[in-house]
Amino acid sequence: MRLASCVQAGAAFAAVIEGERAVALAGVDELGPATLPAAGGSVRGEAFALGDVQLRPVIPSPRKVICVGLNFRPHVSETARELPSYPVLFTKFALSLCGPYAAIALPRESSQVDWEGEVAVVIGKPGRRIPRADALEHVAGYTLANDVSMRDYQRKSPQWLQGKCWEATTPLGPWLVTADEVPDPSALVLRTTLNGETVQEASLSTLIFDIPTLISTISEAVTLEPGDVILTGTPGGVGMARTPPRYLAPGDVVGVEAEGLGRLENVFV
Repeated sequence: MRLASCVQAGAAFAAVIEGERAVALAGVDELGPATLPAAGGSVRGEAFALGDVQLRPVIPSPRKVICVGLNFRPHVSETARELPSYPVLFTKFALSLCGPYAAIALPRESSQVDWEGEVAVVIGKPGRRIPRADALEHVAGYTLANDVSMRDYQRKSPQWLQGKCWEATTPLGPWLVTADEVPDPSALVLRTTLNGETVQEASLSTLIFDIPTLISTISEAVTLEPGDVILTGTPGGVGMARTPPRYLAPGDVVGVEAEGLGRLENVFV
């Protein structure tokens, strides 16, 4: 099942995506902490043409957005860092998120805006200290993200927050594909394109820390709750590692896709 958070004529609603239709879920304004994982069982309401609705971030107001850095070996190599022995974790805020097809404004303060295509995990069942063997039972589904990074700001301190949390720069979507449709997330192949050219491509089978390990590790420190989002890391091929470095400019279009999860695509302005 594909679920989305939508707006149509100023009204927000969650929907089941059926082909080219968004079928509203009665009484559900958005996907999130109060509505997962039960949203898919809600009464169906009015149907809209998918092209007539605006897709919001698939989880518009998560309580937690937890991101993983340096989780593909080629990306570790291209950044000239040591292979991590523990997941590199940082956070974003809900305000960092934007829609899967939104135009993204390049920050006037940064001249080094970079792309990072990622698969995102959405939690559906709460848990603390989740055993790795049980971790996938806590997943509501999967979606896509672009962890857009302001590299000049990221380098200002040993912590990455200031380079990662800019408002309305992290697209999330286009929809949530429920976990029953992705029985083996390690089989997903992630691809990022820049103006139609493939710049990143990798199988999640090559993650340094796989999804069950991430869920188990993060839940040691905090309770994972429905609607929490985990960005699982980006492959090699980012702009800052190119010779010369390639940063985003007005008019650039970045797409992130994986078979079965769809595609998000954003123009930078």
